[in-house]
Amino acid sequence: MPAELRFSRSDSGQRSPCASGAALGSLGTARWCASNAWPVHPLAPGRKTPAANCGACRQPGHTAADCRCLAAGRWCHGFHAATCDPERIDTWWGANPGFGVGVACGPARLVVIDVDAHLTEAPTRDRVLPGIAIGEHIDLTGLANGFHTLAVLAALRSQPTPAEDTSTLRVRTPSGGLHIWYRIDDGRRWLCSAGSSTGRALAWQVDVRAHGGYIVAPGTTTNAGTYTPLAGAHEPAPLPAWLALELQRTGHLHAPAVPAPRPVPPRAKQAVIAAGGSSDRVQRTLHSVLADVTACGQVREGAGFSSTLNRAAYTIGGLVAAGLLARSEAERILGEAAAVARPGQERRAAPIIQSGLTAGTQRPLSPGSRS
Repeated sequence: MPAELRFSRSDSGQRSPCASGAALGSLGTARWCASNAWPVHPLAPGRKTPAANCGACRQPGHTAADCRCLAAGRWCHGFHAATCDPERIDTWWGANPGFGVGVACGPARLVVIDVDAHLTEAPTRDRVLPGIAIGEHIDLTGLANGFHTLAVLAALRSQPTPAEDTSTLRVRTPSGGLHIWYRIDDGRRWLCSAGSSTGRALAWQVDVRAHGGYIVAPGTTTNAGTYTPLAGAHEPAPLPAWLALELQRTGHLHAPAVPAPRPVPPRAKQAVIAAGGSSDRVQRTLHSVLADVTACGQVREGAGFSSTLNRAAYTIGGLVAAGLLARSEAERILGEAAAVARPGQERRAAPIIQSGLTAGTQRPLSPGSRS
């Protein structure tokens, strides 16, 4: 761990990120997060993705909701396994000191603004600040990353950019980006998004980590480098009111009522065949499981894409087994949904789809009996 990443004791007696004191390893970082009531889960050594599931949890049709590993104290299913239990934390990281530390944002009541600085081509004007029109007369030359778009959004609201908010915990990422941590004090449940998404997004190259996602803990070291706390506050400040309004405007607030149906790939709407059953019920089943897959596209990582796609394939495999859908059509619509969620990852998605479909065809499905 670089010498500049140091920790000092907070008022509670736990050590927290700052510029002086003794450096912590992953176990110390996990303990510190838990002391702040932030549930933690292991990340694979050297990576920012969750530690691998056990063999049983990788089987087709298996989900976190049905898993016994969580009750047994295992780390399967990423942020679903996150905990503040000190004994479990000592067991996980004591035996695996190479693990990184992930924090489950929803249970931790956190919203983390993830600012990227990737060298990519700027999007069309309507995607720079979703929902805010940018006229052709405005020169966007020099707009290159999330620091710029977040600063523009803040300036439009007559606010300082969160990237310079020294009142809250800020963490520099190995890629040159920034994680800006805020806490939620009012009980509202915010949703994740990716700044590159054509759906819900706050700003180009600005991701949001909240309910249903996780964030890499400060102090974690990957093969790319260390997530380093910046000088300033050692703990998250309350989410600023103006930023909460922007998140609400851009669709990040979880609706307490049943949400409206989410868009699904066009082919899904044509996927029902006439053989047996009610087409309306089949259509609803397809819509539900495919919408869950495409919703993963709102989150770059930590969305459980593989397990969600596997579960969808398993369910749709049951429709195939019941004679309600042709397998070729099932493969086509699942592939399209996966491409919406994870463009360019066809090779990753194909075996997941085939495995889930094969398992699902062993159990014919009456629509409405499982999803």
